[in-house]
Amino acid sequence: MARFTVKVHPRAKRTAITGRLGDAYKLALAAPPVDGKANEECIRFLAGLLGVPKSRVRIVAGATGRTKLIEVNALEQAEAERLLYNRNL
Repeated sequence: MARFTVKVHPRAKRTAITGRLGDAYKLALAAPPVDGKANEECIRFLAGLLGVPKSRVRIVAGATGRTKLIEVNALEQAEAERLLYNRNL
């Protein structure tokens, strides 16, 4: 199981990882923070990026804030970090 932190920026032009902020990945989301749309977009994007089903990605903490703790059940920590780091280059 992998866990990592993301700092989201909703209402961006496109959804993408835009860098790092301390230990957190900066994640621009094209969705607005209304009715859970930003959280849905966050899960959809990360599942696609990491190559796992959406059901394996969940927000463990921070569902209503900008800093979120993400848990991915189908992936080891090292593999998740490698995939996220490669997208951050």
